[in-house]
Amino acid sequence: MANQVYMEFEKPLMELEKKIEELGELSKEMDLTKEIAKLEKRAEEMRGEIFSNLSRWQTAQIARHINRPFTLDYLNLVFTEFTELHGDRLFGDDHAIVGGLARLDGEPVMVVGHQKGRDTKEKVFRNFGMPNPEGYRKALRLMQMAEQFKLPIITFVDTPGAFPGIGAEERGQAEAIARNLREMACLTVPIIVVITGEGGSGGALAIAVGDRVLMLEHSVYAVISPEGCAAILWSDGTKGAQAAEALKLTAKDIKELDVIDEIIKEPLGGAHRDHEAIARTLHEALSRNLAELKGKSGEQLVEERYQKFRKMSRFVE
Repeated sequence: MANQVYMEFEKPLMELEKKIEELGELSKEMDLTKEIAKLEKRAEEMRGEIFSNLSRWQTAQIARHINRPFTLDYLNLVFTEFTELHGDRLFGDDHAIVGGLARLDGEPVMVVGHQKGRDTKEKVFRNFGMPNPEGYRKALRLMQMAEQFKLPIITFVDTPGAFPGIGAEERGQAEAIARNLREMACLTVPIIVVITGEGGSGGALAIAVGDRVLMLEHSVYAVISPEGCAAILWSDGTKGAQAAEALKLTAKDIKELDVIDEIIKEPLGGAHRDHEAIARTLHEALSRNLAELKGKSGEQLVEERYQKFRKMSRFVE
């Protein structure tokens, strides 16, 4: 509780939970069991009220929460025997993308995902989860290795977007993303994609072409960030809340558009409140979807994946 980071809209809940914590300390000297139970019940009700009526902007804030599980957290909680593999064999090792061999329920798989940081040093080291071209080329190298050894691929998406720096452009950022889209479409092994936090534009899509695309309940997926959208439309990046409503970027919105296949329910209050609980739910979803995909031939996977992405459009006249 002491390490819990609260968002602006959670302030009433924060005050109540701090009161519960204070009573917990006092209960060492006197019996306050009934009072604490009453407040805990009210806190649970309040949490339910807050998280059942979230705006799209509030959902985006949860998706970016500093304590939300990142790829390495899921690798520790859901998989076993993870061995990280580094480098793109062309330029260097991008720390904004991690990947390697692991086991899911004892079966070998290749896992690739964006990695953010929590403290300042780690954020800089991970480039705030924004990959350079070498990150996408590393991801592709690992996915091609999975193809060679007939291993299923699981990717975790959580990035504001691909890094827009001059160096990234000089080294072919757009080409690296485009190549990943093309190559992932043709892989003959099962690919499961999980949007765990922010799914930002091509930076997300570069590792998100899959047979099954799952999305955590309080994650977001959009062609641009709300702030970026606001800056373009209204020349005012502070209108992010207004842009978020227009973008329709929540899991519920994206499911209605058939862009994703499944919404993974999070613990009440968000995945950042209970890493173990969301890991168990995610584990079940991955195991179930992988079992379904394993029965398909490589040719069938490629054809169904192609058709899946071809039909992702809506025309209004």
